[in-house]
Amino acid sequence: MPAWLIWAIAAVLLSLGEIFTPGLFFLGPVALAAVAAALVALFGVGVVAQLLVFIAGSIATVLFLRPIAKRHLHMPAALRTGTAALEGTKAVVLQRVDANGGRVRIGGEEWSARSYMEDQVHEPGTRVEVVKIEGATALVLE
Repeated sequence: MPAWLIWAIAAVLLSLGEIFTPGLFFLGPVALAAVAAALVALFGVGVVAQLLVFIAGSIATVLFLRPIAKRHLHMPAALRTGTAALEGTKAVVLQRVDANGGRVRIGGEEWSARSYMEDQVHEPGTRVEVVKIEGATALVLE
């Protein structure tokens, strides 16, 4: 079996591994390095050079592409929709909020709320931050 074909198979397997490990973005850059090694092998360069290209390509792509991909995995607040768009916004406490419940106003809407930290109590008029939305309840933190 030719070396370029082995590298191509390795690249396909690494790509499939990347697909089945969402958010990790480690196998994809290494798959690109395998493609580079396959190209080098296609030109008839020796095994040592192929390995050096694969190792250097792996290091380079992981160091440069992975941070870029990781930054793009997190959706900016401006693009969030639904309840995800409410996380991080400010709210005003309407009825006392503790670990058992309460009411807050987020934008123009009234929401049921609970304190994010069980030991915190928020009195009416207090400005709080929406940390998370669970169902129809906002978890808030001062």
